[in-house]
Amino acid sequence: MDVSQANEDCNAVLDAIGNSVIADREFLETVLMGVVGRGHVLLEDVPGTGKTLTARSMASALGLSFSRIQFTPDLLPSDVTGTHVFNEESREFEFQAGPIFANIVLADEINRAPPKTQAALLEAMEEGQVTVDGDTRMLPQPFFVIATQNPVEQEGTFPLPEAQVDRFIVKSSIGYPDEEGEIELLRRRAGRVDQSPSVDRVLSDEEVAELRQVPEDVRVDDDLLAYMAALCRETRQDGRVDIGVSPRGTQRLFEASRAYAAMVGREYVTPDDIKRVALPVLAHRLVLTPDAMVNNVDKREVVQTVLDSVPVPTVE
Repeated sequence: MDVSQANEDCNAVLDAIGNSVIADREFLETVLMGVVGRGHVLLEDVPGTGKTLTARSMASALGLSFSRIQFTPDLLPSDVTGTHVFNEESREFEFQAGPIFANIVLADEINRAPPKTQAALLEAMEEGQVTVDGDTRMLPQPFFVIATQNPVEQEGTFPLPEAQVDRFIVKSSIGYPDEEGEIELLRRRAGRVDQSPSVDRVLSDEEVAELRQVPEDVRVDDDLLAYMAALCRETRQDGRVDIGVSPRGTQRLFEASRAYAAMVGREYVTPDDIKRVALPVLAHRLVLTPDAMVNNVDKREVVQTVLDSVPVPTVE
């Protein structure tokens, strides 16, 4: 698959999801960018804005197996990964796979579970495998996590560990629709019998695998590599930041930039591509100083300041 075909496929997927989810095209692009960039996506917003519907619609459009895990305060790690169950007939223990064994896993309201259970996803997200009772089992490929969380200020939520937040290639929020969008939501509901809309399959398993390989052939010039490194290093110098973007975050910026270029049908990355993906890729990786948190400093403002201050290379 070349970048031209990747662009056509991505637009077809976005159009299909857009017929189901009332959301900005840019938001849907960000979620799809996580899939194409072979990463995972974290969505944060108040309940009822369409986070779950977005994840389910993405799985349907891509034609991949889908599993939903509802995170609750009493959820155990084995409820996610699976466990060994004794078979009375064979008199042996057999592995019963948990809901993590799917192509696209929706970790719904992930911050309602305690940190120990949240951490059950870490190995799966990073290695594409889980270890249960000493046995390592590979997860289906492709494997992609869409995690949703409610704002931490809400009752009954736990903040995600920093190590886990850093595993997500992008973090975004869907937000409330505008007035026309909310009216359109009601129009669509009036035109169907089911409460939730459905999305037709757009791609096959093979096409999804090929689509995720396309960014590997997208060119990134040396001056843009230096630009990405400079952006990430500058976050560590900002006085409002206690911990800046990690080297893993620098690599994710590179991967997301290539994925976005492939999605728009280009064989090379431009500075505008990097700027487009910088906020959703970098902001959630920052740890602010106590003073910055008291003053309600927005992490996205910090990243925007960095984007404004670091010189942009000229691309011929």
